Amino acid sequence: MLNYKDKRILVTGGAGFIGSEVVSQLIKKNAIVTVLDNFSSGKKQYLPKKKNLKIIKGDITNERIINRAIKDQEFVIHLAALPFIPDSFYYPADFFNVNTTGSVNLLWESVQSKTVTRFVHISTSEVYGTAQYAPMDENHPTNPHSTYAVSKLAGDRVAFTLHKENGFPVVIIRPFNSYGPQYTQPYIIPEIMNQLLIRNKELMLGNIDATRDFTYVSDTANAIIRSLDSKKAVGEIINVGSGSEISIRDLAFKISKVAKKKIKIRHDESRERPYDVNRLICNNKKAKKLLDWKTKITMDEGLKKIYQWATKNRISFQAPFKRFYYSQTRTITYKTGKKVRRV
Repeated sequence: MLNYKDKRILVTGGAGFIGSEVVSQLIKKNAIVTVLDNFSSGKKQYLPKKKNLKIIKGDITNERIINRAIKDQEFVIHLAALPFIPDSFYYPADFFNVNTTGSVNLLWESVQSKTVTRFVHISTSEVYGTAQYAPMDENHPTNPHSTYAVSKLAGDRVAFTLHKENGFPVVIIRPFNSYGPQYTQPYIIPEIMNQLLIRNKELMLGNIDATRDFTYVSDTANAIIRSLDSKKAVGEIINVGSGSEISIRDLAFKISKVAKKKIKIRHDESRERPYDVNRLICNNKKAKKLLDWKTKITMDEGLKKIYQWATKNRISFQAPFKRFYYSQTRTITYKTGKKVRRV
């Protein structure tokens, strides 16, 4: 196992949902961590206040800032992205600019660096599209169903190609759906949580028959960190997920039990994606083998943790684009079940 003490590690998107958990775990291992984040959705308060943490506010599309961030780093974990799929339907060029071109900038600067010894590129299970067989392993065909997924897949291809062309040590991690506290985007679990906090019984949801594979964020972060150490992981694509699936309908009722609320689900057609992914379930055998990794937090445990956090903390979604869900207005801040602000 790698001794992380004093290892210099750059985490892009380090103030985001998964990124902040990765940073927290690395700080506890006494690594010297640099976070590069533009704070469009990431939050500084999610980061630990430690001497071995440096924060650079900037964007991966800015080559000058990337050059500064990469200097003297030994490892790079690349999480920075525009991640919210509904936004990609309206701003495709922005998604490619950040998720593809931004990734190219960071990768190429790392290749040219004389110090970077491992680059962990964070992909997404969305590149696979709807499951053609289950569970989905790394050989599953890629068939992205959104501009977001296409932009992420393009970044994957660049990372793998630069690995082959330059012998540059790259690992591609493909997380399935992660969940937990300190979320920064209105993904399905935060969305259900928020609706339970501001509505009495009725939930407004889109495709409730779709299934997803959910992994608690600390487990996802642990897999990412383990990929820094595994020699066998270099040049590989590795799926990270629980290996179980649940429909959005069943998920909503499971969360309602945690909240101790009886609910009714009302279908809202406006919340459906134009080209949705109907099924995702991870084959995590490769992660177990190459990373010696397994999940530790069950879904029941994880949902209790996130609901307790949600009822005690201000929940705020701030992003650069107009939300697909909320037409002309959107509620972005709630606290303990009370609506605080509407814009």
